[in-house]
Amino acid sequence: MQYPEPIAQLIDSYMKLPGIGQKTATRLAFYTIDMNGDDVTRFAKSLISAKRDLHFCSICGNITENDPCDICRDKTRDQSQILVVEQAKDIMTLEKMKEYHGLYHVLNGVLSPIEGKGPEDLNMASLLKRLQSNDAVKEVIIATNATPEGEATAMYLSRLIKPAGIKVTRLAHGLSVGSDIEYADEMTLYKAVEGRTEM
Repeated sequence: MQYPEPIAQLIDSYMKLPGIGQKTATRLAFYTIDMNGDDVTRFAKSLISAKRDLHFCSICGNITENDPCDICRDKTRDQSQILVVEQAKDIMTLEKMKEYHGLYHVLNGVLSPIEGKGPEDLNMASLLKRLQSNDAVKEVIIATNATPEGEATAMYLSRLIKPAGIKVTRLAHGLSVGSDIEYADEMTLYKAVEGRTEM
């Protein structure tokens, strides 16, 4: 049995979201149909507003309504540090910690030869230009994920930035709090030993 066209289109739309397969998309489509009309209207308006009103900060690449973004405009933040992340959503996660008070830069991905993503496909050129035009920056903290692509991106950035005399650091990787050594994979254990600190 085929679904009516509006339901089929709605299912197809949901399937375009990452991690949403046929079953989940169908369940979401029927849930949407059962929603209150006002809730559906608000949902649709929020989708349109997010697409229409948000853009990337011209300085750091963060998602923002204003350009430059609130973080880049905040002169009370530590101007000597720039923390480099893969995606804008990583900034939201780090800001929840309330311990880092420097600036950010969003790469919008990582180097991935398999996917055909090279340096020119990432927001790297603007980072280098930013570092050249700002003598206040003394440290770049690279916070890419601990994946082969994230590690390769970190190494590549480090090689580009270090000749400018700017300190390049990497977020520590290793065992998470509350985890057991017996369940950790080899790479996690390696990073934990490599990143050990003096007590």
